[in-house]
Amino acid sequence: MDMFARSTPNFNDLPELWHGTYAGILLREAPRPTFIGQMVEFCPPRLYSARAPAGEPVARPVCIPSRVTVELKVAQTFYIHPQNPQLRLINQAVDMIRDGGVVVFPTDSAYAIGCHLGDKAALERIRRIRQLDKHHNFTLLCRDLSELASYARVNNQVFRLLKANTPGAYTFILEATSEVPRRLMHAKRKTIGLRVPDHAIVQALLAQLDEPLMSVTLIMPGDTYPLTDPQDIRDLLEKRVDLIIDGGFCGLEATTVIDLTGDTPHITRAGMGDVAVFQ
Repeated sequence: MDMFARSTPNFNDLPELWHGTYAGILLREAPRPTFIGQMVEFCPPRLYSARAPAGEPVARPVCIPSRVTVELKVAQTFYIHPQNPQLRLINQAVDMIRDGGVVVFPTDSAYAIGCHLGDKAALERIRRIRQLDKHHNFTLLCRDLSELASYARVNNQVFRLLKANTPGAYTFILEATSEVPRRLMHAKRKTIGLRVPDHAIVQALLAQLDEPLMSVTLIMPGDTYPLTDPQDIRDLLEKRVDLIIDGGFCGLEATTVIDLTGDTPHITRAGMGDVAVFQ
């Protein structure tokens, strides 16, 4: 165990369902746990190999017993003003996103759950929380349309349509460029969702992050509507995400989804955004 005291285990290739510590070792991922109070039962016991950081000794594999006591890690909650976000808290949230955190935050339509664009492990955590299959389009949250060319292919007509309806409560399905990681695209259609939100907290996050944020609406498996009460979000997700940004109650409607990959706009989902302009 001394080897682990000098290095940080990395379990980013394993399914993450909980955070905790075992024998002083930070465990970020472990499969199929059953919680019994502070006791966690694994079925079956597994052998995990931790990768040491560059320049550190290679850590030996550690066998986690089938039942161990862990200290569960609870998500932080930041109370951020929805009209005048506190820059100090925004910067802390951005640091957590860059470090691989999964974050829940309010938008102009409903609460969303997101992560850093290039973080595969965080993206897979979101897939498991939402129980999404590989055909689900994730959404790129962007400050404005200046980043559009890097991630989507659009003609002049589509660009004018986007410009006239952003920012706002719309998600636009567009043809993805080669800059978009394959795991973020629709598996068959090679499309990506793009959204420019009209909400001060998200805009502040994007301004400090200086790149798009990967996200989906926070609709839990089996639910029809997104979660809207920050306390409900904490009750459900405080042991499955890293940060919950409480910006007060949010809307019950998800964004309106417009597919712009064809010759004419196609309304995939009617939501908070007005669909009349696309009919």
